[in-house]
Order: sequence, then structure tokens, then C-alpha cells
Amino acid sequence: MKTIHYLKGDATVPQASGIKVIAHICNDLGGWGKGFVLAVSKRWKEPEKEYREWHRFRNKNNFGLGEIQIVQVEKYIYVANMIGQKGMKTGSNGVPVRYEAIEKCLTKLSKEAKNLRASVHMPRIGCGLAGGKWEIIEPIITNALLENDVEVYVYDFE
Repeated sequence: MKTIHYLKGDATVPQASGIKVIAHICNDLGGWGKGFVLAVSKRWKEPEKEYREWHRFRNKNNFGLGEIQIVQVEKYIYVANMIGQKGMKTGSNGVPVRYEAIEKCLTKLSKEAKNLRASVHMPRIGCGLAGGKWEIIEPIITNALLENDVEVYVYDFE
């Protein structure tokens, strides 16, 4: 079975050849403006634009926890907007991360990555503003992506 490749660097500059999907976690409120999405928006406008449209017309589409949206940003690079966060703030319902939603997202992403013949690149998803724990997310990545023979690269920004 494949293992996660841990790299130092910027996940928006994937360090692999071939087709690449950059995966990140979004909230279910349509908010975009803190965390890793700022690096995504600095490089490409399309992922934010598509996410906001997806949210705006949510009563006519599949926008919700556990859903993904694949946006092509360059010839060989896609961004996966994955809704794995309920709300944006830690409160009475705990942290915003929703592990079951992330698992659904990554399972869907696995199918998309296989169809595209792409590797998947990400920061430590769900562990920043969403408040998740890597020791819970890492096995989800293993089950959803690695066990389905998808190459995974995780970036720690310096």
C-alpha cells in the first residue's frame, strides 16, 4: 500500500509530475477568507468564484457537508473544494471539523483522482481553523485515498 509523502513547502505549488488535485476543506456557510483558502485565492481566482456560486445556488445543487467540487485551474492542476466543516467557529457544538464529512469528501475525491489519473496534494486538512486532529484525519486519508491506490502528498508550510 502507498504511504503519505510528507513535504516541506506550499501545497499550492505541488511537487510532483502529472495531473495534480489540490484538496482543502471548506465550511458549509459559504465563507471564504481565512486559512489555506487565502493561498489558493492568491494563486487562482476560479476556486473561490466556483465555491461562492455553488453556495449561492445551494437550493438547486448538492452543496453540503461531505460534498466536493473539482475546479480546473491550470492544464494539469485542479482544486478540490471539500465541505468538511460545520460553521466557522468553535462553540457549544465543539470545533467546526466534521470527520465523517471529510471521509465522504475524500472517498469522492478518490474516485475523481482515479478518473483523472491524478495525485492528491494538501496541507494538513481540517487541522487549522477547523480544529481537527491529524491523528484522526491521517487514517481517513489512508482508508479513502491510499487504499484506493491514490498518491498523496501532505505539505507543511515553512
